[in-house]
Amino acid sequence: MKLFLKLDSNILAKKILEEKLINFNVKYEVTNSSEILFLENIPTETYQQITTLLEEYGFEIIENQKNILVQKIKDAIIEMVFSEDAPNVKSSVYLAEKLDHSYGYLSNIFSEVTYTSIENFIIIQKIELTKNLIINENLSLTEIAFKLNYSSVAHLSTQFKNTTGITPSAFQRIITKRREIATKNIN
Repeated sequence: MKLFLKLDSNILAKKILEEKLINFNVKYEVTNSSEILFLENIPTETYQQITTLLEEYGFEIIENQKNILVQKIKDAIIEMVFSEDAPNVKSSVYLAEKLDHSYGYLSNIFSEVTYTSIENFIIIQKIELTKNLIINENLSLTEIAFKLNYSSVAHLSTQFKNTTGITPSAFQRIITKRREIATKNIN
């Protein structure tokens, strides 16, 4: 028997952080999946232990200010794209307002650190959400294009193909075929 799971990595990350930090007997607040606010000074040895433990789970402590800002940009984009009630404003306006910096500055820092543009990162996130919606929600491409504020299904299809190498329709067929095979194997 197979289980098909839908994973929310933000919830998973927050849960892991909360479960692991409670053992250190320090006052903290997990503000989101990539930010911890310590409410008291912690000894260097404890900090090292926390860092080592979190690295075992794939967390990396970011200490460079540019990298911190890039992570905040990524978090804001993921929040914007994956939110059920996504804001109906341009991403540049949303990011500038949310992070309290000009979009030009955010864009320059992001490109300098990641070697890609904010726009490319947004497209990648939208395509990931599109794949999730095709797999888990069984939505039509028209519904998905509307939900993600694409101007047309053709625009979504072009970005999907440019990012994944296949059309969304081909992706849907692959998922349908895999489900048919899985159903046959269960019976």
